[in-house]
Amino acid sequence: MKSILAHPGYSATNLQTSGPTGMLNLMMRIGNRFIAQDAEIGVLSQLYAATDPRAEGGQFIGPDGRGEASGYPTLVQPIAAARVPETAERLWRRSRPACGLTQLEER
Repeated sequence: MKSILAHPGYSATNLQTSGPTGMLNLMMRIGNRFIAQDAEIGVLSQLYAATDPRAEGGQFIGPDGRGEASGYPTLVQPIAAARVPETAERLWRRSRPACGLTQLEER
């Protein structure tokens, strides 16, 4: 089993517009139309992480474009807060039951 992080960058989906109201909703719609990448490109990072045999546990996959907002899958670095070992351990302990793991598996 592998644990691989992946993010889609700024992809045009309904996530940006399903919550905000008023001016923020309008701004998000404009951003989706003119700035965001197509959702079909945004999902490539997740597909790479899930299917490419070269993807390894512990990697973080995201778009290769400016600010990781758009582009094709590449290895990226998570923010500093995501690299805290204690936080990783807490997440792993909470994730195991959700994944049906009863014993501490090798990471």
